Amino acid sequence: MACQREQVLAWLADNVPASRIIHIQGVENMASDLARCYQLDEQKAAKAGLLHDLAKYFPPTRLLEIARAEKIAIDSICEANPHLLHADVSAIIARDKFGVEDEEVLAAIRNHTLGNAEMSDLSCILYVADALEPSRGESAELEAIRQVSRKNLYQAVWQTSDLCLRHLLAKKRAIHPRTIFTRNWALAKIKLAKNKNLLQAD
Repeated sequence: MACQREQVLAWLADNVPASRIIHIQGVENMASDLARCYQLDEQKAAKAGLLHDLAKYFPPTRLLEIARAEKIAIDSICEANPHLLHADVSAIIARDKFGVEDEEVLAAIRNHTLGNAEMSDLSCILYVADALEPSRGESAELEAIRQVSRKNLYQAVWQTSDLCLRHLLAKKRAIHPRTIFTRNWALAKIKLAKNKNLLQAD
């Protein structure tokens, strides 16, 4: 991926601000680190991190145009807030511009903003890394979830979703149902694991 990584970084330099590249590289590194924690493919995680925000700064009209051309379902919330489509469109650019064919990597890119129920562990890692990488800040809450992310991936997804929901509520922004579905799915996974542990302990 070394050669491709340089190509991606060069493309990003022409399409996103320098501050966003810092974020992207932070996600790339954190995703790789979390993959190592959970014995997953570090290279795939890093690739997903590097490519996750390719379309972040596309104009709303371009996001809608590409999404419609790909027959992506566009609900009323995404119609009114096209920036929410940047994850889906980033996956399309990763496929078409950089030749990414790995469906798990593409799915992780698609899911990094809103999440999804039944996400793969790689998608969970990218979802968490996007919210928690170092340039996001150093609050006590962020640091606590970062610590959790290395111990319980589903708990980190749940807490990351809660963090996102609180932010959106405070900003009086629209909330996409997928964020709520993601939160509830992760919470259910945690409860299921606890119940299994209790049964095994009996």
